[in-house]
Amino acid sequence: MKRAECIAMLYPELEDKAVVTIMGACAQELYDLGHRDNFFYLQHAMGLASSIGLGLALHLPHEKIVVLDGDGSVLMNLGTLATLARYRPRNLVHFIFDNGSLLSTGGYDSHTTSGITDLGAMARGAGIEQVAAVDSVVAFGEAAIEAFARNDLSVIVAKVAAVGPNHYGMDLQLPENAFRFKRITAWTCSCRKTHFDTNDGSRRRNCPLRSRPALRTRRRTKSRTSAGSEPRKRSGDRRGPRERACRGVRGAKPRG
Repeated sequence: MKRAECIAMLYPELEDKAVVTIMGACAQELYDLGHRDNFFYLQHAMGLASSIGLGLALHLPHEKIVVLDGDGSVLMNLGTLATLARYRPRNLVHFIFDNGSLLSTGGYDSHTTSGITDLGAMARGAGIEQVAAVDSVVAFGEAAIEAFARNDLSVIVAKVAAVGPNHYGMDLQLPENAFRFKRITAWTCSCRKTHFDTNDGSRRRNCPLRSRPALRTRRRTKSRTSAGSEPRKRSGDRRGPRERACRGVRGAKPRG
């Protein structure tokens, strides 16, 4: 099976979840399906998608966090499996697409190509209980449904072909992506559940945000004068005639 098929199957289920992807082909294939502000494409940090996903899962315990990872990325940060097992965030689902290749960095074979290195076995050995290894689209879909419904840390290792997208390029810069992702995750944090009603989104009476004054926008309007009438004088100027006469000279004082 192909990774793009698996991501396309997951896409409808990712609308209400915070998603972190690793760099390269995985990020591009998700982006091509349609970008959403709850997607964060981790660029220039190979191996750290799972670490960022762990931090999000601990910070947003009431939200489902999804990490789309690759075999090369996990092999660069094997310690993340032990860290995930130790903290065991029950709202995190970690997908590892194992194509046996460092596809995004030249297509070199990874350690999983020989069949000796088993990422699923390594995850179980690290202490993660819910681990599934799949090699078909049907099995992948079933494992994903169970993981999303389960209230526990889940790792799914999907064996996929070493095939990537036919192009690379996003109309989205990393700073902009990070800003939008941070903003939307802030709205979904646990304080939102405390200060807002879940039905209509209105603020509760005891919410400290309720007492904040509303922002006001100043509008600049041109003075409208009728023909033959004098423009309205500026209000609030309490200076005398001598003070107004010398206002154009810096430091000038009226003569006594």
